[in-house]
Amino acid sequence: MLAGAVNRADDLFIHVGFCALNALSKTGQSRPFHAGADGLVPGEGCGFVVLMRLEDAVASGRPIHGVIRGVGLSNDGRGRGMLAPSSEGQARAIRLAYEGAGLTPNDVDYIECHATGTPVGDATEIRSMTEVFAGRTGVPIGSLKGNLGHLITAAGVAGLIKVLQAMKHQTLPPSPHVDDSVINPAVPDSPFEVLSAPRPWTSSGPRRAAVSAFGFGGNNAHLIVEEWQGQTIAAQPAVKADPIAITAISARVADLPDTAAFTDALLMGLSHVRTGDSGPAAPASEVHLSMRGLKFPPKDLEQTLAQQTLLLAAAREACDDLDLPRDTTGILIGMQADAEVARYGARWRAKQWGESLGLGADWVHAARDGIVPLLSSAGVVGTMPNIPANRLNSQLDLGGPSYTVSSEELSGIRALEIAVRALRAGELDAAVVGAVDLSCEPVHQRAGVLLSATEQVPGDAAVVLVLERLSDAQARGHEVLALLDNSVSDPARLVFGVDPELPGLHELFGHAHAASGLLHVAAAALSLRHRAFPAILGGHGPVPWQSARREAEVVVTAMAGQQARVGLSEAPRADSADHAVTSAGATSPEAFRSALAAGRLDLPTPHLSFPAHPARPAVPALPA
Repeated sequence: MLAGAVNRADDLFIHVGFCALNALSKTGQSRPFHAGADGLVPGEGCGFVVLMRLEDAVASGRPIHGVIRGVGLSNDGRGRGMLAPSSEGQARAIRLAYEGAGLTPNDVDYIECHATGTPVGDATEIRSMTEVFAGRTGVPIGSLKGNLGHLITAAGVAGLIKVLQAMKHQTLPPSPHVDDSVINPAVPDSPFEVLSAPRPWTSSGPRRAAVSAFGFGGNNAHLIVEEWQGQTIAAQPAVKADPIAITAISARVADLPDTAAFTDALLMGLSHVRTGDSGPAAPASEVHLSMRGLKFPPKDLEQTLAQQTLLLAAAREACDDLDLPRDTTGILIGMQADAEVARYGARWRAKQWGESLGLGADWVHAARDGIVPLLSSAGVVGTMPNIPANRLNSQLDLGGPSYTVSSEELSGIRALEIAVRALRAGELDAAVVGAVDLSCEPVHQRAGVLLSATEQVPGDAAVVLVLERLSDAQARGHEVLALLDNSVSDPARLVFGVDPELPGLHELFGHAHAASGLLHVAAAALSLRHRAFPAILGGHGPVPWQSARREAEVVVTAMAGQQARVGLSEAPRADSADHAVTSAGATSPEAFRSALAAGRLDLPTPHLSFPAHPARPAVPALPA
């Protein structure tokens, strides 16, 4: 496996964005652990490592630079805000790494910290580590950001490479710009010391080090790596083939208001692909969010990408009434980088363009506002690619690992695969898996020429599934809607997906690119739950699924020749009666009376509405 990262983002966007967050160093100096540190300095670069199973590397005679003993991942959950780091969340990730490795904090010789040179962030990290390393003294720590600046997405792999080279040279590396006279006041009373000069790295056994990486929105990671000296290392537990259950589904598709309406359209054949000025499309008109229990200021959400708010609406429907374990529920979201972010670069460069064309200040002002509004702190957070997952952690107060996955049409499917593996390995006890894409944006539609003909009808969608091991779901009393089952083999199984040779949802809802694969998985699960075929297979109204064993297979063929298959089977039921499908959103008088008696009726509450595709003033035309 090649594992690595690259950071070569638009330089202007990085600088303006970090200035809006008040995180950029005003002195232009990257000084982690320095008492006078005043912010970070962005850097650029890339780094890769090659990973192999240890026994395979030994057998092949390859050089072994180190052995990864453990990785701990967490999220802060509901904290003091998307930009305020949490010692509790960071400490939890650190502890998980040592528990998974079968080691203790006493077993490491050096810690490569995340420390970026922001006073609050560095002090928070010292407090987090002090909680875990209490009782130790003089543990050397450092941060590569003092040498290279903050490599953003590539910072973690750069820190790992630094540690591997330190092991090779048997030298503990120093941190520039820091000595005892200018040290951050959080360091002297901690178990740690910051080295101002190189020191020989001596050890009675294999040298061990840890690498931390923390991100905006509460992402926390801690990795333990060990020098290879031919020692015996206990094997990791084998992955178990436990059945994985889907226990909740929510979808916001086109302008359908909820999952019940999507189910009706899916099974009844109500098409939401409509023809407009730019051709056929299935856009979302507005994003509606109930204010009851909402954890974010409306003003912040106004400046947030509609991908995030649409996903938030779907996740709240799926999870708000579901009891999930806080620290062991992960959130994995499929989402592509938003191409509309390029509008900010155009806004900032409008003045230069206007001057070069001899245009006045009035033209520049109108052009800027026509391109995109002014970028604020909330706007920066609202465009960050990792925040769609982290926003759900904060809203739902879930502290397991969270991140976004980008893989074009397979984005949601890859997130699903990672979640299933983590559940079977016991790393998670539940997973919220989602995907979102608003493909009815002008930039995406222009890029649609790269896609197959069936994918060129754009659609907007956000979909969320909740996954649990079947035994856990049953113990928690959660309804099981379908099972993920890659052993499906029935010749009569439902087969559809994102593939030119197969029927797909594009006929009803357009193609919501990054969300398309997972949306088909949700549709297959709903079809199994209601024992009816999707209307795309022909017929008017629900087509009963008459079969002794109901199975489905979703096939997704993506860009660059990638393909994935997801198998599903009907969940076991206590009764054998067929559940006739009329309207998935219908409520019986008996159910109404029962909810009334139990106090579960949802009374009308205020809602927020945001345009899914904000209208902007026209950019003034250039003079002839």
